[in-house]
Amino acid sequence: MISLIIPMRNAEATIGKCLAAAYSLEDARYEVIVVDDASEDASVALIGKYPCKLVRLNVHSGAAKARNIGAQHSAGDIFFFTDADCLVAKDALSRVREALSGHRTDLVLGGTYTPIPYDRDFFSTFQSLFIHYSETKDSENPDYIATHAMAISAETFRNIGGFSEDILPILEDVEISHRLRRAGYRLRMDPGLQVQHIFRFSLLRSLGNAMRKATFWTLYSLRNQDLLADSGTASRELKVNGLVWLLTATVSFFVLVSGQVRFLLIVPLIEMLNVWVSRRLFTMFFRSKGALFALSAMLYYTLLYPAAVWMGVLNGLARHIAQRRSVNA
Repeated sequence: MISLIIPMRNAEATIGKCLAAAYSLEDARYEVIVVDDASEDASVALIGKYPCKLVRLNVHSGAAKARNIGAQHSAGDIFFFTDADCLVAKDALSRVREALSGHRTDLVLGGTYTPIPYDRDFFSTFQSLFIHYSETKDSENPDYIATHAMAISAETFRNIGGFSEDILPILEDVEISHRLRRAGYRLRMDPGLQVQHIFRFSLLRSLGNAMRKATFWTLYSLRNQDLLADSGTASRELKVNGLVWLLTATVSFFVLVSGQVRFLLIVPLIEMLNVWVSRRLFTMFFRSKGALFALSAMLYYTLLYPAAVWMGVLNGLARHIAQRRSVNA
């Protein structure tokens, strides 16, 4: 038995599509558990159309708590975690069953987003391709398994103590992954195990998401002392991209105030380095959506996206310093 566990918070725009996909899977032995994290919209009413098990929290408690509660109400030998804005692929559970057959408790299996998301606009497609690339580039030894597609035996989940409920508002999947690795469990990414994400991104939502993720990545990484780790979307490529953007901005400002135009010759050189480091990402953009999309995505990734990431990094750093001062006060 596989338990498909879905935390939900104000998901009326997506939960119907999520459950329709969940009940269209090519598998016979599974249950669906939805944990409502004190939603304030019409999400719960929409769930009534489907034969899932609904668990309701009276107080907003966060995704980690909701997932743990879902696990407590599950009868499965394997837990498969996903999100309320994800459409699980038809063959997902059969792939999980095959990988974890023989009651394997030493392996935690991860999946990723489809390269092309549910909504086909530019910013949603950019995000889905970026995450798909970042999460699958080291499938045999990933730094973490994301909870949009995480399969773990019930025994392992209970032994490890579930998700940490005092972690940041996001990244509970990163924290449990690191804890699992320290305990000797193996993480593996199956690039074919996919969910289609519903982003509904605009320019502002894309940049806002980048800033929010960078804020909490910075807080977690400083706490975990692995700020420079090549970890999923907090990848080596993204970090080089951010450094190149900062260096380019610094050189441009220096030229502006000094009039020393010759220093602009540095910019093409460092940008060529950036393109080389991120060449596999840009190749994925091209192969998935063609030359025009690839060029647009490359410009967005190198010119605008790093500004939001740096704002998040600075915000995270400021929060970290404030927390340290509060502890030491």
